[in-house]
Amino acid sequence: MVLSLGLLSVRVIQGFIYWGGGSRRFIYGTQKINPNSAHWMANKFQTAMPGALLGLEHVISFMLQHFWLLYAGIIIFSAAELFVGAFLMIGLFTRISAFISMIFSVLLMMMFGWQGATCIDEWTMAACNLAMGATIFLCGSPHYAVDNIILRKHPTWEKSWLFRWCGGSLPVPLNDGGYKKLALWTLLFVVVFDIGTYHHYRGSVVTWFHSGPVSPTKHHISLDSGVLNADGSVSFHAYLDAGTPEAPMSIMEAWLINRQGQKIAHWDTAMLSAIPVADFKNDYAYNKFKPALYGIDGEVGAKATITLPAIVSPQKDDLPVTLRLINSRGTDFSITLK
Repeated sequence: MVLSLGLLSVRVIQGFIYWGGGSRRFIYGTQKINPNSAHWMANKFQTAMPGALLGLEHVISFMLQHFWLLYAGIIIFSAAELFVGAFLMIGLFTRISAFISMIFSVLLMMMFGWQGATCIDEWTMAACNLAMGATIFLCGSPHYAVDNIILRKHPTWEKSWLFRWCGGSLPVPLNDGGYKKLALWTLLFVVVFDIGTYHHYRGSVVTWFHSGPVSPTKHHISLDSGVLNADGSVSFHAYLDAGTPEAPMSIMEAWLINRQGQKIAHWDTAMLSAIPVADFKNDYAYNKFKPALYGIDGEVGAKATITLPAIVSPQKDDLPVTLRLINSRGTDFSITLK
């Protein structure tokens, strides 16, 4: 009884966390599942791409380019959060609900665990939820639970292997040795996964602290496919693959530099702001690169082929030329043009 009552707050709050995620989308903030809203979940989903683990960046990219798959995925995941959260709070099918919440925690960690501009808040939430889910899965939570009502109405289910694994009113159908192995293997997975991802994102386990393989604070642009076109215009592909999703990054200047290191062309903020929207070929329909008040704005996860208007025709002696972009913090990003 002591253990069961002690776990009650863990079960209810774990449930409320996931209930809150689902209810915000279906009840309190329906704009999150409205594709025409600025708060549409696809925008947040796209921000996960730069730091997503185990190839999930490519899965996210594929979904972003296939609307119905994306929409179905968001609705199904949100509905699953809603039901799992509700079931945990009321103690219905408690053990299997806790196990599903562990799967959610792993997925969210692998997608969003790298984010956190002031602290590793996404990692913290996923790590704690995984441990809480594992605890409820192993121990159950029989007090103040609908599972108990079901068991009273169907007392023969006490011998049901399926009900013992799904519900939280009774111990799992394992002997002491089997349960110990399950508990220790679960502990090993939770510890290795949580501490391993912490080390990957920030170090501070067996190495010094670092800001991660993908910075959650400092914006970065990867450039490729840079071309000096025959008419003197410049096109390149840009990917905003680091930084906080809470604010866009502004490219305020662009320069062309010849092979002697001399600056031969300059696009200032006003010129960048005046680039037509048609010259931005965004890979995705959500977070984008676009002209803005302070030059070119980009949101985390945005990918686009951008064309800068011709303002000079480099001479043969100038080639190859380098394009240098400078953002509002003075950071520059360069690519040699073909």
